[in-house]
Amino acid sequence: MAVLKGGRSLEREISLRSGANVEAALRRLGHDVVPIDADQHMVRRLREAAPDVAFVAMHGRGGEDGTVQELLEILEIPYTGSGVLAGMRAMDKVAAKADFAAAGVPTPAGYAFSQEAFRELGAADALAEIQRRLGLPLVVKPVRQGSALGIRLAREPGEIPAALMAALAYDDRVLLERCVAGRELAVSVLGGDDPWALPVVEAIPRGREFYDFEARYTPGLTDFVAPADLPDHVSQEAARLALACYRALGCRGFGRVDMLLDAEESLWVLELNAIPGMTDTSLLPKAAEAAGLGFDDVVARVLADAALGP
Repeated sequence: MAVLKGGRSLEREISLRSGANVEAALRRLGHDVVPIDADQHMVRRLREAAPDVAFVAMHGRGGEDGTVQELLEILEIPYTGSGVLAGMRAMDKVAAKADFAAAGVPTPAGYAFSQEAFRELGAADALAEIQRRLGLPLVVKPVRQGSALGIRLAREPGEIPAALMAALAYDDRVLLERCVAGRELAVSVLGGDDPWALPVVEAIPRGREFYDFEARYTPGLTDFVAPADLPDHVSQEAARLALACYRALGCRGFGRVDMLLDAEESLWVLELNAIPGMTDTSLLPKAAEAAGLGFDDVVARVLADAALGP
């Protein structure tokens, strides 16, 4: 059994923490574990180890976007989590939002531009029209990045250029999205052919504008409520939407759907994380605990859905 962790993405340290927790769980479950910090020697190390299965605990680019999954398929090593195409679609917020909308899932309106569009095609001249259509504040985020890295809130027109520059530092494509004020909710999903939505978890950041990178991974900066204190019909709708997103992208094994609940009790889906964090502050383990599952149970269930290909 190999555990792939680390890598060279900006979420490397989070991945190392997730991987360490997964390794410990697998050993408690009786598996022989070969930890592999994904780098330029990964393929060689996988050939030498010849594992029956690879548990992918990598976050961000290279791990969640189908890259490592393609290599595992070439090596004919079954792996945990979603396949190549589902990973690619989940990592690209614009593609995922299009799939969600096609499945009838509400997601905030937005517009995306590449860096080339700004540099070569004058996309900056369209910003006034975007403001008119979406209103202010605007959420500005890199299209292919996780853990809320590079996300800025532009409350005034003059703040948009700096927000764009911040997002473009993380990706060459940026999404400008209508801001939905509301409660930060997450619904984790386990399973393959018959997926199960775990209880809703609410993240309540302390003294921050939103659930940003520091709030996600710094103990004490966020309060978590699991299960979230919600009316039954809202919890049920959140579960339904999460499963619809999971199926729309063709996910497998596990995933986490992030959404907002506005003042009118309407839910808005933001994104799906195809390889949720497995750290001590991550939302999936908290949701599992609320459902009566221990961390080892989650790892065992994800492992049971490991496969080669979609």
